[in-house]
Amino acid sequence: MRLFLLSFLTLLAFAANSVLNRAAVGTLGMDPLEFGAIRLASGAVALGLLILWTKRGFAFGGLGRLFGVAGLLVYIFGFTLAYQSLDAGLGALILFGVVQITMFGGAVVIQEPLPIMRWIGAGFALAGLTWLLWPGGDISISLLHAILMVGAGIGWGVYSVQGRSETDATQATGMNFMLAAPIAVVAALVVPSSGDLSASGVLLALASGILSSGMGYALWYQIIPALGAGRAAVAQLSVPILAMGGGMLFLSEPLTFRFMVAAALVVCGVLISIRR
Repeated sequence: MRLFLLSFLTLLAFAANSVLNRAAVGTLGMDPLEFGAIRLASGAVALGLLILWTKRGFAFGGLGRLFGVAGLLVYIFGFTLAYQSLDAGLGALILFGVVQITMFGGAVVIQEPLPIMRWIGAGFALAGLTWLLWPGGDISISLLHAILMVGAGIGWGVYSVQGRSETDATQATGMNFMLAAPIAVVAALVVPSSGDLSASGVLLALASGILSSGMGYALWYQIIPALGAGRAAVAQLSVPILAMGGGMLFLSEPLTFRFMVAAALVVCGVLISIRR
């Protein structure tokens, strides 16, 4: 039960990132690179202070840290840049579909057992998510932005699989953020801004960086060894459902019958997959 509650709390943090990003970049018109840079930098400061307070020490962690930092950067900027063009539903479908494939592939590589019920649960969850998010009618997809979202999914999958080998979740997450933040800040300064930098947008980026990203990702690194790559991959398919629920609650988006049926499929699939 404790693992289930911690997993649910972490997935809520991931969903909060989507709502905060949508509000800042989509509604307030904030530049995606600036949002990502503030998100990473504020998370790095908060986690750095937490590491100092708990006297954990700072360690680079070798090659594994390189994979963690690279995966985090690819995810953050692939995600924010892709949503400049992609429909929100199609973008989320690409992202979490690729995350599941990447993490299932990682589970196969590291020879983690994947029982048949986990595959069945993944099928239920992905079917519900596909039905909910697949757009109707004729659509025009930007190949560049679709590739960016595929890259974001691979980046997050690599970042999550790497977290299984970390012994100190808070210290590992803090180092990932502290090493990635300077690169993100330089990128935001070099590339000309394409949006408005308002106080409200900055506050949303700070909330995303300190709370739902910094603390949320540290908690994710703490629980993912117990979840395993396979179950963690399926569990994350619930994030778009939670994010859409947050949009209904905070952004006045409508509650539809399609959403309720899809949410039931995703929840059933996740429950089937994560049971031992």
